[in-house]
Amino acid sequence: MSAAPTLTTAPLAARRARLAVGVLFFTNGALFANLLPRYPGIKADLGLSNAAFGTAVAAFPLGALIVGLSAGFLIRRFRSSRVAVTGTLMTGFGILLAGIAPNWAVLAAAFFLAGAMDAITDVAQNSHGLRVQRLFGRSIINSFHAVWSLGAVLGGIMGAAAAELEIPLPLHLLVSAVAFGTAACAFARFLLRGPETESATEDPTTADNGAKNPPPTSRSVGIVARYGVLLALVIIASGGAIVEDAGSSWSAIYLSVDLGSSAFVAGLGFISLQGMQFIGRLLGDGMVDRFGQRVVAQAGGITVFVGMGAALAFPSIPGTVIGLGLAGFGVATLIPAAMHAADELPGFRPGAGLTIVGWLLRVGFLVSPPIVGLIADASSLRLGLLFVPAAGLLVLLFARVLSNRTASALLSHPPR
Repeated sequence: MSAAPTLTTAPLAARRARLAVGVLFFTNGALFANLLPRYPGIKADLGLSNAAFGTAVAAFPLGALIVGLSAGFLIRRFRSSRVAVTGTLMTGFGILLAGIAPNWAVLAAAFFLAGAMDAITDVAQNSHGLRVQRLFGRSIINSFHAVWSLGAVLGGIMGAAAAELEIPLPLHLLVSAVAFGTAACAFARFLLRGPETESATEDPTTADNGAKNPPPTSRSVGIVARYGVLLALVIIASGGAIVEDAGSSWSAIYLSVDLGSSAFVAGLGFISLQGMQFIGRLLGDGMVDRFGQRVVAQAGGITVFVGMGAALAFPSIPGTVIGLGLAGFGVATLIPAAMHAADELPGFRPGAGLTIVGWLLRVGFLVSPPIVGLIADASSLRLGLLFVPAAGLLVLLFARVLSNRTASALLSHPPR
């Protein structure tokens, strides 16, 4: 049996495509993160309550839910590379619109547009990343999500610095949209060509050949069991989404309003979560190859529960920043693992399982902001953030559906 391709032995086109996909993930993380540290200012300028602000933020995943299912069709029609780049540009425009919104209605509409475009971009870049992973013959999907987290950290730092320096929000977000949109367009030429259904062994330089769907797997899965597994994967991904939303939607408000931090320190909660998530994803491919997705996910659920649970039980600025960091590390591999498992699930058309999970995980982003906001208005934001350790318990419960095969087992019995 020949060895799996490595970073240096993989075809040049595959290595270039890996770099280009990484740029897409980086820009996707950085664009939205630039807006997050400005949330307290937006909320105050528009005079919104926690519930009203949370409802406006929920328009982001609502847009993703309503429009996101079109991602599979768009990818098959126009190719994942084109869809991902176009979606990146439109996401940047939606985020810019959110930054200049004069009232709640425009803010919600802007979040809706940005969420719809982000969902399409997310599925397209993950679809392309999984194509590249098959060419490498080993797990590299977590490295793409690590780059996303790195982009989010950079975006969070940019946003926090802009807030501290009181740079006008429209100027700040215009610079962000132009810079990251240009980067995505510049690297688009290195993405793989051709449709999304080619086999893992074909030459990526000649992939534009209208390949037929691969033969169905011999492993049969009953329809109830198949959709049961898919639902469990959605819950796992949504657990990661709930934790990420706590860092993006509420950490700056909790740190600044409830704990009295400065504007810059308020941005450190999100930066801590994304920074530790970056480290977890950087280590994630090695951990998954060695221990399997199931063990890594279960350990992550425990880390979220203990880390954020302790931070909420004993509230302080340093403890909250550390707790958010532990939560970010715990969920680092969850969404990539759920997407990978869904993409390899038998009985679905190419990209269908990935699209469904990518679409439904937005439910976590949809329900979390308004519920946390309502609890915060009725009691306290600290109580509302108990959603985070609860998400860790859900992950621990449902992680059994994930594969526990190590890298050697995957190479001996490769998926599809």
